[in-house]
Amino acid sequence: MSDSFTPLALLRSLRHPAFALLWGGQTISVLGNQIFQVALAWWVLEKTGSAVAMGTVFVLTTVPMLVFSLVGGVIGDRVPRLWLLLISDLARGLIISLAALLAFTDALEIWHVYAFSLLLGFISAFFRPALRAVVPEVTPADDLPSANSLTQLGQQLSGIGGPALGAAVVFWGGTPLAFALDGLSFFISVICLLPLLKSASAPQGEAAKSVLGDLREGLQAVMASPWLWVTIAVAGLSGIAYAGPMAVALPFLIKDRWHADVSVLGLFYSISSLGSVLAAIGLGHFSKLRRRGLTLYGSWMLIGVLVMAIGLPITIPGILIASFVIGACNTILGLVWVNTLQELVPRQLLGRVTSVDYLGSSILEPVGYAFGGWATAAVGPSLVFILGGALHTVLIALGLLHPKIRNLD
Repeated sequence: MSDSFTPLALLRSLRHPAFALLWGGQTISVLGNQIFQVALAWWVLEKTGSAVAMGTVFVLTTVPMLVFSLVGGVIGDRVPRLWLLLISDLARGLIISLAALLAFTDALEIWHVYAFSLLLGFISAFFRPALRAVVPEVTPADDLPSANSLTQLGQQLSGIGGPALGAAVVFWGGTPLAFALDGLSFFISVICLLPLLKSASAPQGEAAKSVLGDLREGLQAVMASPWLWVTIAVAGLSGIAYAGPMAVALPFLIKDRWHADVSVLGLFYSISSLGSVLAAIGLGHFSKLRRRGLTLYGSWMLIGVLVMAIGLPITIPGILIASFVIGACNTILGLVWVNTLQELVPRQLLGRVTSVDYLGSSILEPVGYAFGGWATAAVGPSLVFILGGALHTVLIALGLLHPKIRNLD
């Protein structure tokens, strides 16, 4: 397969009907989720007016994903992954539809939202590793860069248009309609998955061990590959340095330094998604990614440098340029990493390794959120960006010192 930059090269994975159906259904459900997130935030705001309630929703969604992610990876390596995706989407469609019904009848309460958030987080713990592991099952190896890029592209395009569409739906039809559209998006995804089930089979491997045995095997696979465990460890530690500035301090920086309103914050996120889209289109043209260690870590380090730059006394156009490049770099490192996992990790272990990756990379992010909030109040948002970006850059540079990382091709 040529690496030439042609208009159709990005789309070559869509030649395979199985991937085309998987991608189409998941892209629609991601768009539905974007609509739902806007509607849910607005509903919580109107119903409670409480920032604590808003934060509780995110915590209740995230915690079960982290707690059950390893088990989700084990299950994804034992059962047909396409079935696991279908059951997950069907369950989420039913939960969101129930929320829509309660909202339409004005019976939805905050405790319902808390309960639904827990359930959705629990389901996601099984869905996420299965989705990443199933892509190489339905896509030839040469077309994996295209498939992963299209997946990222669908997510980022939804990230650009979904919030605006969600706001419009809430404005014209109310939050119940937005909830209902999200529920419908999951049912559409189920319909797209149904034709694929005839070829669904459990991952090939040894006879199933105990759950603990399977978990141990997944952890051993990670620890046996320095490029895996070093990168996961670096991601977990650097998450503390990155989460605080970008998730907590950014709104305060925009308000305090430039006295700007929420439109600048929204533009920052949209510009970042635009950078991500263009990076996904660019990488999708390649059938083989080379010098992956240097590419991944180089993009990662540049993110840290740009986070530091945002903390310096630069103009609004300056931070928007930084946002664009950060979005592109995040997509480059994400796509290179996913492609590397799919190529180098045995198929029968991919679900477990993916779940270890997710848990190890994300487990310290809540610490970053909490520390970022304290530090923003204590030393100001600018210094949070400078210190966070510096720490992020140093951690990535330390990871790059390992020869297995530098020589990863």
